[in-house]
Amino acid sequence: MSEEALRKIRIVCIEDDQDMIDLIRLIVTRRGYELVGWATGGREGIEVIRREKPDLVLLDLMMPDIDGWEVYQQMKADPALRHIPVIVVTARAHNVDRVLGLHIARVDDYLTKPFGPSDLIASIERVMRRVSARKPDAE
Repeated sequence: MSEEALRKIRIVCIEDDQDMIDLIRLIVTRRGYELVGWATGGREGIEVIRREKPDLVLLDLMMPDIDGWEVYQQMKADPALRHIPVIVVTARAHNVDRVLGLHIARVDDYLTKPFGPSDLIASIERVMRRVSARKPDAE
């Protein structure tokens, strides 16, 4: 995936902490990505994903209404959304959570808080390059 294609990435962030959303927005927009939507709860998050059809979702696991795993399951059950890659961004740093996310649920990446800006950007670029490589028309 070219640098130009990477910069056109449209992202949705589902995170219950508005300060974290603002931080993620700052990090991704400085890199040239577009944060096209965000939500502070899982139900609203699913609506935003359906409306925006982003290239990537950044998903927190612990939210007040439905948790991130339920959001992820709903995405994977919906043919219009199942192809969208998901990076879990969570405070749940235990190895069992990471194994569950990456190897059982098969999320595209798992990033634990706190993280640095370079960690988030590296995760996004790694996931989007992997997704691009799977497409038949990959650059």
